[in-house]
Amino acid sequence: MTGKTLSERFSRVSIRSIIYLYFTISALTALVLMGISFYGRLVSQMTSVIQEENQTMLAQVNHSVDSYLRTIMKLSDSLYYDVIKNADLSDESIHSELNLLYDSSRDYVSNIALFSKDGELVDTVPAARIKTDLDVTKEEWFSDTLERTENLHFTMPHVQYIFDNDENQYTWVITLTRAVELTRGVSTEQGILLIDITYGSLKQLLDSITMGNHGYLYMISSGGQLIYHPQMQLIDAGQLEENIQAAVGHRDGNYRESYQGRIRDVTVKSVGYTGWKLVGVTPEQDSYLNTLKTKLFMVFLVGLFLLILMIINASISSRITVPIRELEKSVNALETGNLDAEVYQGGSYEIRHLGRSIGDMAKQIKVLMQDIVAEHESKRKSEFDTLQSQINPHFLYNTLDIIVWMIENEQKSEAVKVVTALARFFRISLSKGKSIITVRDELEHVRNYLMIQQMRFKNKFTYTIDAAPEVLGLASLKLMLQPLVENAIYHGMEFKDGDGIIAVTAVQKEDGLWFTIQDNGLGMTEEQVESLLTEHAHVSSKRGSGIGVKNVNERIRLYFGNEYGLSIESEPDEGTTIRIHLPAVDYREIQEKEEKEKAQ
Repeated sequence: MTGKTLSERFSRVSIRSIIYLYFTISALTALVLMGISFYGRLVSQMTSVIQEENQTMLAQVNHSVDSYLRTIMKLSDSLYYDVIKNADLSDESIHSELNLLYDSSRDYVSNIALFSKDGELVDTVPAARIKTDLDVTKEEWFSDTLERTENLHFTMPHVQYIFDNDENQYTWVITLTRAVELTRGVSTEQGILLIDITYGSLKQLLDSITMGNHGYLYMISSGGQLIYHPQMQLIDAGQLEENIQAAVGHRDGNYRESYQGRIRDVTVKSVGYTGWKLVGVTPEQDSYLNTLKTKLFMVFLVGLFLLILMIINASISSRITVPIRELEKSVNALETGNLDAEVYQGGSYEIRHLGRSIGDMAKQIKVLMQDIVAEHESKRKSEFDTLQSQINPHFLYNTLDIIVWMIENEQKSEAVKVVTALARFFRISLSKGKSIITVRDELEHVRNYLMIQQMRFKNKFTYTIDAAPEVLGLASLKLMLQPLVENAIYHGMEFKDGDGIIAVTAVQKEDGLWFTIQDNGLGMTEEQVESLLTEHAHVSSKRGSGIGVKNVNERIRLYFGNEYGLSIESEPDEGTTIRIHLPAVDYREIQEKEEKEKAQ
């Protein structure tokens, strides 16, 4: 007894030692490999993170600048098309209109002026005069605007020098000009609309942007002129330099460059219509170990290493009965009906073999259950399709009687209409054995049915069928609408006093395809509505198709899922509305899927 106990203890110690050694070596190996891989790739990964953040930041700034410029361009369009173009300058003044638009834009606009092609100041707001000895026709912006009349022209930031205004002698502006058409009596001539954009509003927008601890953002024109820089005064004074020429040659994207002995990441983004470029600069020292993402990643790695050590300790301290307990948990999960539960396959050879056997058994049970469910569903689909495709002989007999009566009464054109409708009705009913057809065919089928029934009931009711063009190519369940319309005729129209109306519509909404069948018939009580979807209620087989509303609802759910189907709203003497919800699926997708299944 003692020898046996010692032997068991020795065996257990040996297993624990092996497990301990195995997990220790595995953990150390994994840690070493992870460390080497991490430190080998950290620089490139963090650089990618910073570049991605810079691109996102520049995209946001670009959107803000673009919105800012578009606001100015919209003001320019309003001034031209709403004020200048509609005014006869020979006998009316546009000063009040200009002043009104200026007042609404004075936060970012300094001056608005209108010049003739000869340099004459037609009007300006706020009121000002051109500086003495200044000939605007000799200004570069003036000639450029007249040469390229189809464009909007932006100048570089400069001190406003055109107008004498004591209050704003040193206002920095960006000038926008465009060619306009001036009307004077019966003649027209070219002119120039000038808008001085307050540079401070653009600078304030860009000053709020930061690119890391030491990064910054600047903006240049397509010709390499500096529009904005956080250290613009130092650059103008020659105390600081910027790598502008390299930025001019860059397309939108990320670049790494060496400038003045320092490595830095540069991100470039073009600004819409102007051709200006936003340039974000991040020094290399901001690319590593100082970002929040990097710190979070380090915390994650430390937590992962601690978790690995905890798993190792738990594995070392676990007993030999743990595999059996894990297997028992798996069996308990299977007993609850969760056949997808993972079966534990650890421990000794016997436990592993038993776990594999139980897992294989669960998979086999699941396959057999799926086969049974699929077979049952196929059988139900076949039964519903067979029932749905049946055409009541009384409907056919009555239709043929109508045709004979029309021919005997020499109503040949009407007889041709009924025969044509009946032929189309049967063609769509067959549909080469397909259960899914287009919305176009399903509506055509119910239209033919309603035409025949309208003649049979001697125009006791009228009908409308309305569908948006975009829904006609979508997929629909065959013979879905006719039983519901039939219900509306026999239960809603036959005993109604006065003219009956049946309206069929099909529309596509965000949540799918919706059919609506609405009548102004006798209506139903709440109990009758509930029985239509819960019991085998249907119209009399001697008069209608014998297909219940419940069968249509179940057939829809079989083909498309339980989230789709019918809903009925009805009030006695108020009529009935039936809504059908289907997924909005293109019929061509159904065809391609069926062809692939046949090919397989």
